[in-house]
Amino acid sequence: MEEIRVRSTIDGSLEPSLLRRASGSSPRPLLVGLHTWSFDRHNPVEAMLPLAERHNWHLLLPEFRGPNLADNPRVRQACASRLAMQDVVDAVGHVAATLGTVDRDSILLAGASGGGHMAMMLAGYQPGLWRQVAAFVGITDLAAWHDENPSYTQHVEACCGDPPKGATLEEYRHRSPLTHAAEIAKARLVICHDKYDNSVPFTHAVWMFEAVNRVAPASRVFLDIFDGGHEMPPDRLERCLLEGLARRADTAVSG
Repeated sequence: MEEIRVRSTIDGSLEPSLLRRASGSSPRPLLVGLHTWSFDRHNPVEAMLPLAERHNWHLLLPEFRGPNLADNPRVRQACASRLAMQDVVDAVGHVAATLGTVDRDSILLAGASGGGHMAMMLAGYQPGLWRQVAAFVGITDLAAWHDENPSYTQHVEACCGDPPKGATLEEYRHRSPLTHAAEIAKARLVICHDKYDNSVPFTHAVWMFEAVNRVAPASRVFLDIFDGGHEMPPDRLERCLLEGLARRADTAVSG
């Protein structure tokens, strides 16, 4: 994979991504892989690169302001801030314009854990951009997770500013997919979660699915709860993305 840098359309900063180019001159799907909570753009290579090579897809692994950790100097800009989300959209636009062989109707988005959280947020941020979104074991309510997993409490607080109370609670809500259910309902999304996840309880996936169904019962947002821990099984990811490509390329809800 090669490293590229893309200028943010919001603050002008140059942000890194990894890129794998598909072979051939005909348009090919683009898979956008999102790193987990505690890592950077190199984190999804092991899971995503074999998949992209097997199907001859372009593969883009953006950084989006780094890990959601207290020791990241830009942690307030990470964790699904508007800057972070626009970094991903900017990187997709740059790659599509530069390569000239991206099938713009076949852009796939996938991530696990913190990447699953970000995938759902991006589904709401740009619902019409993605042919299929696969969000595995993602956090959907940051305020709830702040209390559920003490190992990450300090890092969630670093992302959002303080504990989830008073004025800061709004920051937690703004960065939580549950808040954006109406926009997420316009995307094509599969919410995947392992039933025995000890890091992010599977109830986060259930909450998200129920919230979408309340606002848009006819959406193309689906829930997949399966046997496992905090993981993204490669076969399940592959099946989810291929099913998305097999469907007609349109958004779930008009308007």
